[in-house]
Amino acid sequence: MKQHYALAAIAAALLHLPAAASEPTQKDAIAMAEKGAAFMKANGKEAMMKKITDKDPDFVQGSLYVDMRDINTGIVLAHPINPSIVGKDLTDVPDASGKKYRREIIELAAKKGSGWVDYQYKNPTSGKIEPKTTYILRVGDAVLEAGIYKK
Repeated sequence: MKQHYALAAIAAALLHLPAAASEPTQKDAIAMAEKGAAFMKANGKEAMMKKITDKDPDFVQGSLYVDMRDINTGIVLAHPINPSIVGKDLTDVPDASGKKYRREIIELAAKKGSGWVDYQYKNPTSGKIEPKTTYILRVGDAVLEAGIYKK
């Protein structure tokens, strides 16, 4: 009989645990990019680059993170997951499907200041190439990018 009460207590406790972290949404990506823009406006571009490089939890949360590129040159200024691309101009390097999405990011940022770009990218969580959509937000001469993987 005691075992039944113990199992019931465990089951009740499990029902009150918070759900596992859900996949980030488009709203999460927009919010993270806007948080980055506010931080940049208050503290400067270099301070934001340091936050990204240091994988600050405000700007790196699992598969959702902010990176930054220069709008004029396309050079990656900061990337928390793949630091080997920092300092490189990958504007015309296509994704797995052949799309030059980085050029599209720069053009959209220059024309509209913000928006979404779809492409294929390696998911740091799964390690696989997956469809991704990224919210881009121009802040001065920089573009902040925060993307989510589509399921």
